[in-house]
Amino acid sequence: MKERVILAYSGGLDTTAIIPWLKETYDFDVVCVCIDVGQESELDGLEERAKYSGAEKLYILDVVDEFAEDFIMPGVKAGSVYENAYLLGTSYARPLIAKKLVEIARKENATTICHGATGKGNDQVRFEINIKALAPDLKVIATWRQPEWTMQSREDEIEYCKAHGIDLPFDASSSYSRDRNLWHISHEGLELEDPAQEPNWDHLLVLGTYPEKAPDEAEYVTMKFEKGVPVAVNGKEMKVADVIRELNRLGGKHGIGIVDIVENRVVGMKSRGVYETPGGTILMEAHKQLEELILDRDTLAYKKLIADKLADMIYEGKWFCPLREALCAFVDSTQERVSGEVKFKLYKGNIIKAGTTSEYSLYSEKLASFTTGDLYDHKDAEGFIHLFGLSMQVRAMLDKENGR
Repeated sequence: MKERVILAYSGGLDTTAIIPWLKETYDFDVVCVCIDVGQESELDGLEERAKYSGAEKLYILDVVDEFAEDFIMPGVKAGSVYENAYLLGTSYARPLIAKKLVEIARKENATTICHGATGKGNDQVRFEINIKALAPDLKVIATWRQPEWTMQSREDEIEYCKAHGIDLPFDASSSYSRDRNLWHISHEGLELEDPAQEPNWDHLLVLGTYPEKAPDEAEYVTMKFEKGVPVAVNGKEMKVADVIRELNRLGGKHGIGIVDIVENRVVGMKSRGVYETPGGTILMEAHKQLEELILDRDTLAYKKLIADKLADMIYEGKWFCPLREALCAFVDSTQERVSGEVKFKLYKGNIIKAGTTSEYSLYSEKLASFTTGDLYDHKDAEGFIHLFGLSMQVRAMLDKENGR
């Protein structure tokens, strides 16, 4: 029997060209694995294409619910955002994909896993360190880093396939490089490679519309949370994946969650991309609004440190490691009382507060009101201010005495 290789298969031109290349270069039997994390129509026709291109078989694994509940929600509950803008859409998916690739490798008695991530990107890091964490004995082939891989463009790949009797419905003309899942869609390439150029919004956007073309009338939305997890939208109970789908629909309609950023990749270079995360942006904001009502000041402040560290780790692909697990355990402990309802309205790219309620709210109208009440004596602030600023006062006094 030939050795078997598991190919992370998206159905795109790159991974389709890899199938005959693996057979020709290494004499492998190729088993394709496509992990369904919410690509929707992108999965159409994959089995026929993979078999036509020479694969022994194709697995399509629906892991959307696991993706939403076990990979996206830990980041949402933490409030993790990479470099103040990126909501980690691709980053959440990669460790789950690696996990499923390893599972199929064991099932098929494969010795090797292959991916088509480039040598300049983040995904090669994310895939490979998670495979190492779960199956250190498996070999990994990264095609774009192999000396035998000589194709450097879409045109090269199309010609290679044609030379091997594979005629594919791909066009060599320019198109964006995209990655889509339940949480987001990313766009790179074309005019985006020049930070001086404005994106071609009419040609670019997939999940929604630009705020300028969004409806002129605002739309109210309510969300219910239990222990930090969304359980209902506009009074209708639903699982997390369906919450995200519904928020994607609402957010896309109103131009929510479009981000144009230059980010720092793991491998050291800067890259420019546009991300559409309409539902994720709404969910993150609603969760934040609820937390500010419930969590105390010290917990909120420390949780922000955790969120930033966790965002870096998720971006770098460090999912299956003890620190990520420990940080998420801390976050889960902060979510025990994060239950309640958030109301807001969507209008031309904006999420506008319209009321938040929770039985665990720490907000006290008796304390916060300008009206004097029994719980707080204004005179108590005098002693607090004296002690709170004592070190600054002492320093100023000593400076004056010493002529500084």
